[in-house]
Amino acid sequence: MTIIATTLPYIQIILSIILIATALLQQSSAGLGGVLGGGDSGGLHHTRRGFEKFLFGTTIVVGLLFIASTILAILVK
Repeated sequence: MTIIATTLPYIQIILSIILIATALLQQSSAGLGGVLGGGDSGGLHHTRRGFEKFLFGTTIVVGLLFIASTILAILVK
Protein backbone atom coordinates (compact mmCIF):
# COMPACT_ATOMS: atom_id res chain seq x y z
CA MET A 1 0.00 0.00 0.00
CA THR A 2 2.86 2.38 0.65
CA ILE A 3 4.07 2.05 -2.95
CA ILE A 4 0.63 3.09 -4.21
CA ALA A 5 0.43 5.96 -1.73
CA THR A 6 3.82 7.33 -2.78
CA THR A 7 3.38 7.02 -6.55
CA LEU A 8 -0.27 8.06 -6.79
CA PRO A 9 0.35 11.83 -6.63
CA TYR A 10 2.81 11.57 -9.54
CA ILE A 11 0.33 9.52 -11.55
CA GLN A 12 -2.36 12.12 -10.89
CA ILE A 13 -0.06 14.95 -12.02
CA ILE A 14 0.77 13.14 -15.26
CA LEU A 15 -2.91 12.31 -15.89
CA SER A 16 -3.97 15.90 -15.23
CA ILE A 17 -1.38 17.27 -17.68
CA ILE A 18 -2.52 14.80 -20.36
CA LEU A 19 -6.17 15.64 -19.65
CA ILE A 20 -5.56 19.38 -19.98
CA ALA A 21 -3.56 18.91 -23.18
CA THR A 22 -6.19 16.72 -24.85
CA ALA A 23 -8.99 19.08 -23.85
CA LEU A 24 -7.15 22.11 -25.21
CA LEU A 25 -6.24 20.40 -28.48
CA GLN A 26 -9.87 19.74 -29.34
CA GLN A 27 -11.33 22.18 -31.83
CA SER A 28 -14.30 24.28 -30.87
CA SER A 29 -16.59 25.33 -33.71
CA ALA A 30 -18.45 27.80 -31.50
CA GLY A 31 -16.57 31.06 -31.45
CA LEU A 32 -17.70 34.37 -30.00
CA GLY A 33 -20.73 34.36 -32.30
CA GLY A 34 -21.84 31.03 -30.87
CA VAL A 35 -21.63 32.40 -27.35
CA LEU A 36 -23.82 35.36 -28.27
CA GLY A 37 -26.36 33.22 -30.09
CA GLY A 38 -25.32 33.97 -33.65
CA GLY A 39 -23.31 30.87 -34.43
CA ASP A 40 -23.07 29.81 -38.07
CA SER A 41 -22.64 26.10 -37.41
CA GLY A 42 -25.66 25.26 -39.56
CA GLY A 43 -26.68 22.21 -37.55
CA LEU A 44 -26.51 20.59 -34.18
CA HIS A 45 -24.82 17.33 -35.15
CA HIS A 46 -21.09 17.15 -35.85
CA THR A 47 -19.37 13.90 -36.83
CA ARG A 48 -15.88 13.46 -35.45
CA ARG A 49 -13.34 11.89 -37.77
CA GLY A 50 -9.68 11.01 -37.65
CA PHE A 51 -7.51 12.75 -35.08
CA GLU A 52 -10.47 14.65 -33.62
CA LYS A 53 -12.20 11.36 -32.81
CA PHE A 54 -8.97 10.01 -31.29
CA LEU A 55 -8.62 13.11 -29.09
CA PHE A 56 -12.24 12.87 -27.98
CA GLY A 57 -11.85 9.22 -26.97
CA THR A 58 -8.51 9.86 -25.30
CA THR A 59 -9.99 12.72 -23.28
CA ILE A 60 -12.78 10.48 -22.00
CA VAL A 61 -10.43 7.62 -21.09
CA VAL A 62 -7.90 9.89 -19.34
CA GLY A 63 -10.73 11.64 -17.48
CA LEU A 64 -12.05 8.32 -16.22
CA LEU A 65 -8.54 7.24 -15.19
CA PHE A 66 -8.11 10.51 -13.32
CA ILE A 67 -11.41 10.00 -11.49
CA ALA A 68 -10.43 6.43 -10.61
CA SER A 69 -7.05 7.55 -9.30
CA THR A 70 -8.72 10.24 -7.21
CA ILE A 71 -11.12 7.74 -5.66
CA LEU A 72 -8.20 5.41 -5.01
CA ALA A 73 -6.30 8.24 -3.31
CA ILE A 74 -9.27 8.86 -1.03
CA LEU A 75 -9.55 5.17 -0.15
CA VAL A 76 -5.82 4.78 0.54
CA LYS A 77 -5.75 7.62 3.08
